[in-house]
Amino acid sequence: MSVSSASGIVLRRAILTSRGATQRPSVVESLPRSINSRVFGSYRTIHRSARLPAITASEARHRPTLRPHQQSSAARVIGPSAASKRSIFIQTENTPNPDALKFIPNHRILPEGFPTSFLEYLSPRSTLAPPHPSPLAANLLNVDGVTSVFYGPEFITVTKASDANWAHIKPEVFSLITQSVTSGEPIVSTVAKSGEQAQEGGDAESLSSNEEDDEVVGMIKELLETRIRPAIQEDGGDIEFRGFENGIVMLKLRGACRTCDSSTVTLKNGIESMLMHYIEEVQGVEQAMDEEEEISMHEFAKFEEKLRQQKGAAATASTGGKGTLDSAA
Repeated sequence: MSVSSASGIVLRRAILTSRGATQRPSVVESLPRSINSRVFGSYRTIHRSARLPAITASEARHRPTLRPHQQSSAARVIGPSAASKRSIFIQTENTPNPDALKFIPNHRILPEGFPTSFLEYLSPRSTLAPPHPSPLAANLLNVDGVTSVFYGPEFITVTKASDANWAHIKPEVFSLITQSVTSGEPIVSTVAKSGEQAQEGGDAESLSSNEEDDEVVGMIKELLETRIRPAIQEDGGDIEFRGFENGIVMLKLRGACRTCDSSTVTLKNGIESMLMHYIEEVQGVEQAMDEEEEISMHEFAKFEEKLRQQKGAAATASTGGKGTLDSAA
């Protein structure tokens, strides 16, 4: 074969090769339709998944948080501190007595089965003496302006002096009640008596039924317990039955009602009228006085009489002086 013929053959092969390259279908077009759709379908799937949000709120709730051993260790760390804290809410209510305020925590004050329905502390000494000392009452009576502390089954009534301001007393009372409840210690303790009783209301329940009571006394106690006591407790106080003799019922108001100006009205218009309406043997109601209260009232009456005499003497002296000056003129 000559050189020219060989070069011609090579040239023709090169031309044919270049034409085949220009007319060869693309790889994608040469694939079957099923393979082509699967390839592009996978690309579309990847493209769509890139547009989805990272995670939804519902999926987040189902995500695993801690493995069991990790979760138990976290509870051991958090558990004791959370269990040691006791949530407390204290509600306040006004009473008919502007110097008495009712504090109602979400915690029982007198324990279940307590021998009496109330306790009243009138002095710091009474809060430490048997049979029912109370550290909380002692702290409350140490607040400047507080004169008495009354415990009901589920409330505390604090009475202040007439010249004291609630704006200064309330924050301290809130703080002391909160500390007492959250400490977990009992608010009232019971110890054996060793001498004279110190708390008012420490004896057995005065309105409880007694086998020695006659029919009339039993009816009086039942009416006081069911119809009258709830209303008085609502006002931050309580009532005590002292006796029935010659048609007169002797009662003692406690708590906010003890020093309220309207206590006499409550006895006469409220309690007396109801007892006389339902029990015909009742002819009247009077408030019983303790020995200390009788002495205090007697001394106060003497003081008022002394002031009245001094004012009368001063008025007489001033009148006589004016007459002398007029006659001299």
